[in-house]
Amino acid sequence: MTNEPAHAFPLADFLEMVTGVTGPGVAMARLNAGPKHLNPHGTVHGAVLFAMADTAMGAATMNVLESKQLCASIDVQLRFCKPAFGGELVATTTVVQQGKRVIQLQGDIRDSGGSLIALASGSFAVIDRTREG
Repeated sequence: MTNEPAHAFPLADFLEMVTGVTGPGVAMARLNAGPKHLNPHGTVHGAVLFAMADTAMGAATMNVLESKQLCASIDVQLRFCKPAFGGELVATTTVVQQGKRVIQLQGDIRDSGGSLIALASGSFAVIDRTREG
């Protein structure tokens, strides 16, 4: 696993989330869910799970782009399968189709025991850094 390029990512820092690329077009986001990640019912907040999936998708997308390109989420869908009550969670995503302007991804979030917490799918836009306007 290689870490993402060194740049400021305040949300990941706040969530104490670690991201990494695990293969071509494959990335992960991991965190140890504690009290600050829980909703009032004592389960990991859906927004935390969404942030994990979206972040892992962005890392997987950036891994297949050229250096002059960047990406942005177009659509991310998350289907919750089982509540998580804390502990280590890992989102893993894979590029399933790479077009010139849109990249399709799928993934999941699992707990440390391997139980499926959520399923994710998404589309990311490919943006040329040199293009203006």
